[in-house]
Amino acid sequence: MSTRSLPMEVPAPGLPDRVRIHEVGARDGLQNEKETVPTPVKAEFIRRLAEAGLTTIEATSFVHPKWVPQLADAEELFPLLGDIADVGGVSLPVLVPNERGLDRALALGARSIAVFGSATETFAARNLNRTVAESLAMFEPVVARAKADRVQVRGYLSMCFGDPWEGAVPVAQVVGVAKALMDLGCDELSLGDTIGVATPGHVSALLTALNEAGVATPSIGVHFHDTYGQALSNTLAALQHGVTTVDASAGGLGGCPYAKSATGNLATEDLVWMLDGLGIETGVDLDALTATSLWLAGHLGRPSPSRTVRALAPSSSSASHKE
Repeated sequence: MSTRSLPMEVPAPGLPDRVRIHEVGARDGLQNEKETVPTPVKAEFIRRLAEAGLTTIEATSFVHPKWVPQLADAEELFPLLGDIADVGGVSLPVLVPNERGLDRALALGARSIAVFGSATETFAARNLNRTVAESLAMFEPVVARAKADRVQVRGYLSMCFGDPWEGAVPVAQVVGVAKALMDLGCDELSLGDTIGVATPGHVSALLTALNEAGVATPSIGVHFHDTYGQALSNTLAALQHGVTTVDASAGGLGGCPYAKSATGNLATEDLVWMLDGLGIETGVDLDALTATSLWLAGHLGRPSPSRTVRALAPSSSSASHKE
């Protein structure tokens, strides 16, 4: 347990009592690494995240290895995580692109999956090689089969606030695709600020529009990138709206291999520091999480980009040290 006296807990009105962090570092983070991380290191990373108190840890992707070679070891990795999934109520979602990916995931016992769509046509073409409508048609049998098997389904929607090729994305356009994705039967919708251009007012406007279209706040999660330093302020705007699910990546790992202007995800440690200060429960031990990110930074051979990790790191720590 931490012996730190900071941050001082000062709650603010109108915020939720508890937030569930959807940890994406092991999938969204590691898929963007130039060098493939060894499978045993990935498994240990996920195990340490669970020990730090994270209860939703996105484990891997069943996308064809040609497209995401860094996660080509999904069949090897997932069976190594059985002890994590069975203890402490930890959920290990996996990304599936199509029915073939679903088959692979279900064969290994996955009980929570995610599909990955786009709010814009250009990114859909570049990332999925399909139009938005064609991608939704591809997801339809995936979601239907998963729900029939009582598997939890999350729908990711990227480019919700801006697109590097199309520029600003109209709120109504995002709402239309989001509603169509949820109408397939997804349990949860994750709004992705893929290139990190959102601002708090934009976040509030999109959430309000989604509510008006019938997408309830409890089913919405937010996924911010920190390209312009707005990830925490955007998260706070979402919390003020009532959102209680926030995506984050341990150590701030990640980006998007199909959108070069996308920098790292919101660092889980930075998020937990803010939530701890607001008196919002997460169940996460910040010291244990920081130690995990420092450990992984040693394997990656570079410092963590998370400001909180750097601030809490022992002065003797080194990104080249491996334990």
